[in-house]
Amino acid sequence: MPACSLPVFHLMAKPGGSRCNLACQYCFYLRKGELYPGSRFRMSDEVLEEYIRQTIEAHCIPEVTFAWQGGEPTLMDRDFFEKAMVLQKKYCRPGMVIHNTIQTNGTLLDDRWCEFFRQNRFLVGISIDGPRELHDACRTDAAGRGSFDRVMQGLALLKKHRVDFNILCTVNAVNGDHPLEVYRFFRDETKAQFIQFIPVVERDPHSSTVTPLSVSPEQYGKFLTGVFDEWVQHDVGTIYVQHFDTALANWYGEPHGICVFSPACGSAMVIEHNGDIYSCDHFVDQDHLLGNILTVPLTELVNSERQRQFGRDKREKLPKYCQGCPVLFACRGECPKNRFTLTPDGEPGLNYLCEGYRMFFSHIDRPMKFMVKELTENRPPSNVMTYMTGKKTGAASFHKPGGKDPSYRFRR
Repeated sequence: MPACSLPVFHLMAKPGGSRCNLACQYCFYLRKGELYPGSRFRMSDEVLEEYIRQTIEAHCIPEVTFAWQGGEPTLMDRDFFEKAMVLQKKYCRPGMVIHNTIQTNGTLLDDRWCEFFRQNRFLVGISIDGPRELHDACRTDAAGRGSFDRVMQGLALLKKHRVDFNILCTVNAVNGDHPLEVYRFFRDETKAQFIQFIPVVERDPHSSTVTPLSVSPEQYGKFLTGVFDEWVQHDVGTIYVQHFDTALANWYGEPHGICVFSPACGSAMVIEHNGDIYSCDHFVDQDHLLGNILTVPLTELVNSERQRQFGRDKREKLPKYCQGCPVLFACRGECPKNRFTLTPDGEPGLNYLCEGYRMFFSHIDRPMKFMVKELTENRPPSNVMTYMTGKKTGAASFHKPGGKDPSYRFRR
C-alpha cells in the first residue's frame, strides 16, 4: 500500500509500558501493566527499530514527531534513547525533519538527561498539578511522599540547559477549585509559556460512578472559565493554553489537530513496549488492540477499517441531544472515553463533562468572536486584552490559530 494513501496519524510510544517511579492516585495507566503479566516492560532493540523504520516510512509528509510517554519513560536508560536517535538518522529520508517529544514527571532528570534533550532538541512535557499543596495531594510515590520538590528540581535543570518545555496539568477534585492559584503558579513561578490542562475523569470499576479524585463537570467548567478570564485580560500572545488556542481555531474555522475537539478521532494511536498497537491512549485494552508491528505492517494497522471506524464512531455515535447544541462546533462531544452519561431525555452517550464544557464555551463566545474579527482583518488577536479591560497592552506575538506554532507543542 502506498504510504501516501494513509491518513495523517500520530503514534505515542510507551517504551517502558506502564512502569513508573511514582504512584499518582488518579493514574489510569498504571493498571495497564495487567495486560502483560510477567513482562520486563522494556522495548526491545528489534521493536524499537521497527517502530522507527515503519513510522518514518508511513509518513509522506516532510515532518515526523516521535512522542515518548509512559508510565515514566526516563526509567529507560539514556542508551535506549541514544539508539533511537541513531535509528532516526538511519531511516530519515532526505529533506525530512524529525521531532522528538517526551512526557515526564521530571523526578529522575539530571544534567546528563538535560544535555541529551538539548543536544537532540527534545520538547519536554513536565507533569505538574500546581503549587506544592495541590501537586502533592495526588502526585505521590509508592510510599505516599509528595513529588513536588523533585519535579521542580527537574524543571530547574531543564531551564539551566535551555531545554524547551511545556506544562501538563491534570485537573482533579483537589486542584479543580483553585484555577487562579494553579494558573498563576505556572505563569509566574515556572515561567511556562505553554500549558495543557487534562481533566481527570475515571470511572470506578466497581460501580457506575466516577472515582473520588475525578473532577466534577461544574468544577471543570469553572476552572477553565477562571483561567480564561485571567488569561484573556493579561496573557494573550505570551502564554499559550491548549484549550484556548484550540477553541480559537474552532471559532476561526481552522484545523488544529487536537483529537478531543475534532469531529472524528482515531489518528492518535499507542505503541506499547512489545510492539502492540492500540486505537488510543485511553483505549489500551483487548477490545482496541489492532495488532503488532512485528507481524503486521504499521501501514495496515493505521489504515485498517477497524481503526477508521473507531475514528468515525466519535461523530456517528453522538447523541441527538448534542447535535442541536450551540457549542457543538467547539466541543465535538469531547473524548469518547467520557461519554458514559445520559442526556436529559435518557439517550446514552452524553459526555460526563458536558455541563462544564457548555458553561466554558458559552462564556468565551464574545472574546473569541472578537479575536476572530481581529484575525480576519490581519490584526493580532492579543487586542482582545484591550477590548476586555480597556487598558493598553504591549506588543505580543501574532499567529493564526491551529497552526504548528504553538499547537504542535501539546501532545498527550
